[in-house]
Amino acid sequence: MNEELDLIFQEATDQMDAAISHLKDELAKIRAGKASPAMLGGVMVEYYGAMTPLSQVSNINTPDARTISVQPWEKSILQDIERAIINSNLGLNPQNNGEMIMINIPPLTEERRLGLVKQSKAEGENAKVSIRNARKDANDEIKKLKNDGLPEDAQKDAEEEVQSLTNKYSTKVDDIVAAKEKDIMTV
Repeated sequence: MNEELDLIFQEATDQMDAAISHLKDELAKIRAGKASPAMLGGVMVEYYGAMTPLSQVSNINTPDARTISVQPWEKSILQDIERAIINSNLGLNPQNNGEMIMINIPPLTEERRLGLVKQSKAEGENAKVSIRNARKDANDEIKKLKNDGLPEDAQKDAEEEVQSLTNKYSTKVDDIVAAKEKDIMTV
């Protein structure tokens, strides 16, 4: 029974870790006023007939806090990259100088900052839902073990351990979202 419980805890932990990892990835895409290559993470460029991530056809750098430079491996795709950035709905205005693309990141308005905070909190809530789903899955598995002969006090202990794990991960989510919120609201 103990091996089965350990397996249940491990699976719940893995699912919760995945939720935290996904949250961090999603928050990296939300800009906080500072230029970051991650802001272009979701941009796809048509490259030899296939949609390819921008990072696989170019070098993306931040020469300063307000600028992103995109240096394509091949100059022939400069227009395609520029079009992809414009069509990405990121609200960015790329400048093509024939060699590379420069993107100036405008300072965020207070209204835009509040919108980004709201978006960050929504991502945090999505992560918490994933964590609660992992808790539910684990508790369902523990109930199945009870039907297979797990003592009731062992079931209660296991459920308390799963709840403690859930609380720990929910606190992590709150901390990550709070840090992002502070980052967004810092002018």
